[in-house]
Amino acid sequence: MEARQLQSPPTDKFALAERLIRLKQAYQAHPMPSHGERSARLLQLKRSLLAHKQGLCDALARDYGRRSDYDSLIADILPCVMQINYSQKRLKRWMKPQRRHAGLLLAPARVEVHYQPLGVVGIMVPWNFPVMLSLGPLISAIAAGNSAMLKLSEFTPHTNAVLRTLLAEVFDEQRLTVVEGDAQLAAAFSALPFDHLLFTGSTAVGRQVMAAAAPQLTPLTLELGGKSPCLIAPDMPMALAVERMIFGKSLNAGQICVAPDYVLLPRGQEQSFIEAYQRHFSRLYPKGLGSPDYGAIINARQYERLTTWLAEAEQAGAQLHACASPARDDATRRLVPHLLTEVPGHCQLMQQEIFGPLLPLVPYDSLDEALAYIAARPRPLALYLMSLDPALQSRLIRETHAGGMAINESLFQVAADDAPFGGIGASGMGHYHGHEGFLTFSKAKTVLRRGRFSTGALIHPPYRRWYQRLMMALFLR
Repeated sequence: MEARQLQSPPTDKFALAERLIRLKQAYQAHPMPSHGERSARLLQLKRSLLAHKQGLCDALARDYGRRSDYDSLIADILPCVMQINYSQKRLKRWMKPQRRHAGLLLAPARVEVHYQPLGVVGIMVPWNFPVMLSLGPLISAIAAGNSAMLKLSEFTPHTNAVLRTLLAEVFDEQRLTVVEGDAQLAAAFSALPFDHLLFTGSTAVGRQVMAAAAPQLTPLTLELGGKSPCLIAPDMPMALAVERMIFGKSLNAGQICVAPDYVLLPRGQEQSFIEAYQRHFSRLYPKGLGSPDYGAIINARQYERLTTWLAEAEQAGAQLHACASPARDDATRRLVPHLLTEVPGHCQLMQQEIFGPLLPLVPYDSLDEALAYIAARPRPLALYLMSLDPALQSRLIRETHAGGMAINESLFQVAADDAPFGGIGASGMGHYHGHEGFLTFSKAKTVLRRGRFSTGALIHPPYRRWYQRLMMALFLR
């Protein structure tokens, strides 16, 4: 028998609105799922995900042209399993109303904060990690008791088909709807009156999503990107710095929102960095482009963007240092890492998020100069420091802004289950993952409770009675 799928509705905006209305009506009929119901859905989702893990790996490889199963397991599937395990263990405690202090002025009274589902959450999914970036937010939304509508990327059709099948094993269409479509559908989706909307993608599209959501006053979580710097301090051995950062730029061929986007390093150390990077890349991927563990660029449009930016930088005087030969295969959209020196600041590589295996090197003469360089640019989603100096580590934590930070590591800060993930400024707003995900998709509702006796009447008009003057003298000090 053919597996059931959550069908994608028509791209017409009125059909989308009707689907949202049905989701909201179903939610209103059962607005507060119990702990048992939420936990059961999470467990079913985990089982379905594990049952389809090879199908997802195969589909991701088809969508990309080449993608290692381990890239997909490490970055797409394992984080979802870990997030479900983490959430299930803590969900009952998260759902419990929190007792707060009423204070002397409100006594006698009981004050609690109840965490109530928002309703129907919209989730807009990018193409680079279509499993993690659809199921990850969905896990948080389910834990908080919500229903959801997913908008999947049109660039990952094979993965989407598997996702629809596995989700249909867990949810009916009264709890979850899945849609696919191009930019026109995405625009209609982002304009729907969701109870919360989470978008993952570029800063430019994030601005459009925010503008579309504004007339409905839809609350937003924007997970964007930007140019995430990696600062190598003078005290850090270059080989060690490269070892700690290279995986963050090689996984998924650098198509990661938190990948190191450029490297700040002491002037005169560029050649040392290039040689260390090339050596380490050859150890990780000994066959270069032919290595089965090294992935392809998702589609022709993205490949052309990267190669055009590379050509622009070279024509402007930049020096290119490929990490293997041959350096590219246009037919299969494979491109080895290219390190670039002397890149003029006007080039696209220095202005836009790269989102691929190109890495400009920016030399500095002093740490103050390096920090000023970072501060002068939009706040990034990630900041990486390679230094063994505790004083410098503390200084960067105090003086720099970024969505998240890793010291002597790259990428793995996103994998911390018990910590929030989110950007700042141009790299996004809001958080999810772990407890913060539960809070993002919940309304923290204050409930003040009184019994038969209340002191509230003591402050009612007419004012300036003796006990009111005494109260003002007591509390206004």
